[in-house]
Amino acid sequence: MVNLASRWRTIRCLNGNIVMRRQRHCHHHHPHHPLRRSILKKLSPPLHHQCFGSTSQRPQYSEAVNLFTPNKRISYLVRNGQIGEARALFDEMPHRNIVTWNSMITGYVRRREMAKARKLFDEMPDRDVVSWNLMILGYVSCGGRWLEEGRRMFDEMPERDSVSWNTMISGYARNGRMDEALRLFDGMQEQNVVSWNAMVTGFLQNGDVERAVEFFMRMPKKDSASLSALVSGLIQNGELDEAKNFLLKSRRKDDDSGDMINAYNILVAGYGQNGRVDEARDLFDQIPLYNGGEKDSGKFRRNLVSWNSMIMCYVKAGDVFSARVLFDQMKEHDTISWNTMISGYVHMSDMDQAWILFQEMPNPDTLTWNSMISGFAQNDNLELARTLFERMPQKNLVSWNSMIAGYENNGDYKGATELYRQMLLQGEKPDRHTLSSVLSVCSGFAALHLGMQIHQQVTKTVIPDIPINNSLITMYSRCGAITEARTIFDEVKLQKEVISWNAMIGGYAFHGFAAEALELFELMKRLKVQPTYITFISVLNACAHAGLVKEGRIHFKSMACEFGIEPRIEHFASLVDIVGRHGQLEEAMDLINSMPFQPDKAVWGALLGACRVHNNVELARVAAEALMKLEPESSAPYVLLHNMYADAGQWDNATEMRMMMERNNIRKQPGYSWVDSSRSI
Repeated sequence: MVNLASRWRTIRCLNGNIVMRRQRHCHHHHPHHPLRRSILKKLSPPLHHQCFGSTSQRPQYSEAVNLFTPNKRISYLVRNGQIGEARALFDEMPHRNIVTWNSMITGYVRRREMAKARKLFDEMPDRDVVSWNLMILGYVSCGGRWLEEGRRMFDEMPERDSVSWNTMISGYARNGRMDEALRLFDGMQEQNVVSWNAMVTGFLQNGDVERAVEFFMRMPKKDSASLSALVSGLIQNGELDEAKNFLLKSRRKDDDSGDMINAYNILVAGYGQNGRVDEARDLFDQIPLYNGGEKDSGKFRRNLVSWNSMIMCYVKAGDVFSARVLFDQMKEHDTISWNTMISGYVHMSDMDQAWILFQEMPNPDTLTWNSMISGFAQNDNLELARTLFERMPQKNLVSWNSMIAGYENNGDYKGATELYRQMLLQGEKPDRHTLSSVLSVCSGFAALHLGMQIHQQVTKTVIPDIPINNSLITMYSRCGAITEARTIFDEVKLQKEVISWNAMIGGYAFHGFAAEALELFELMKRLKVQPTYITFISVLNACAHAGLVKEGRIHFKSMACEFGIEPRIEHFASLVDIVGRHGQLEEAMDLINSMPFQPDKAVWGALLGACRVHNNVELARVAAEALMKLEPESSAPYVLLHNMYADAGQWDNATEMRMMMERNNIRKQPGYSWVDSSRSI
């Protein structure tokens, strides 16, 4: 008998109904066969339910088609962080399905905006397991008290899948609650490889290497992520040799598996991060080369990540030569390869080689441009840095920060402030790095009005952290607003670090508040805050301003004896200033002669200034001649010595100084000052 059913195939329509469509055959054609009519009558749905004949179902089909495009658009906007545009489109849609709601919730979850995500979740007409899992993921990612809210939703779920369980287990593990993670794991009807990996990773994140290894050995089935997770976790716990042992054991069991390469790459990078470059290279050399062709597909071979990891090891160790040898051996490069090599040259200040690679790179990305801009700025080539900045196709906040910091570090404060204003005009919002750089600019040329404006922006745009507060203290101190600086210093309370103390003590010392500086230094010691060499520069300067010779000597000696800080040339210069101001010029000269290094211009300048105050022309000439050798183009020692000779009535010597200036083509430098008009400098 002819198999009539084989001549018909079932078609499931978009609305879920079933119709029968006749197969086309060129033989056994019985259009009026009674048995066929009977089968059709029983299997075919009523006419008004049929997929293609029902006009009542067409709107659902049309709606499904119409939702595809806006849903895709919302997903795109969410992926690119344009949550406002995504929400606007969501609100405009007359019809939504579960995909629409889930896409929008995903956007809020990624931004940790759980209140908005929960509001949408509660408004959903229908939810699926994805909706619940998204909310649980959001809560456990926020950690802390939100973890309990995630667990409540997990318990309320009408239906759970493996993702629900694994998300909750990972959440407990990330928050250090391994006992609860283990209870959930044991409560699963069937654990999968993701569940096991989550437990292994959790134990490693919480420093329990023994339990992690135990679980790894018990795993009934492992995937490519299992070994990688173990190796990565062991590296984080400082167990690099243990990681290598597991890697080699696994390699022997599965000699040519392509899954091994990720774990090898992780260990190569781990060795590099810990400065064990030779061991990283030994491991890298154990990875066979990829020769191409189908026979090598999916096998244990070097990939781009392997090469990039090894190059990064050399770059971090400062061995740019070895990194370049590997780079040149690569058959193909990706953006990471180029950027790693360029950044290596930038860090070594070899901008010529960095520039050559930059020009050879097929498609430099924003990171490449920023690296070059930062490199040229750090090497005092602001003109070329600015040219690249203007030419780059797409700037980001790092680009602006690099250029502003470049101006600030090179003392071009006007260029920094103008670029900052241009940045704001173009709608780019500053971050902590931007504001910190601009505050340093304000400190550099004592622009109090601009500094106060930046302080207002700090209050509006960011939560001040320790570096920002330190910058504010320094800015107000340098600008002479000591009261405002001390207010911020006192407000930060437990967030103080030694830089905060140094900034405040330095501010007091710089403006002659010696008693306050020394009082704060004593408080610093009582609170067991370890001073640095910078602290003692400010303390010694305070002693110099106040004429505290005895205290200055005591603090100078305490550096090495009490705090183990070897005096630097700045400290010697301060001590020379202290004893010199007090008229003890011979002691100052003996101190200079006993220095373990050659005195610099600050040391000789301190002595020359003291000689000027106490009219010691003989020692003044010694100091001035030393300064002339150190700064042959400076007019200061000539002018100062000329004036001392004139005051002493030694006109021949004074004339000699003037003639020396003319012979050496030394011109007196004009004085200048900043004028703050509250609008510009």
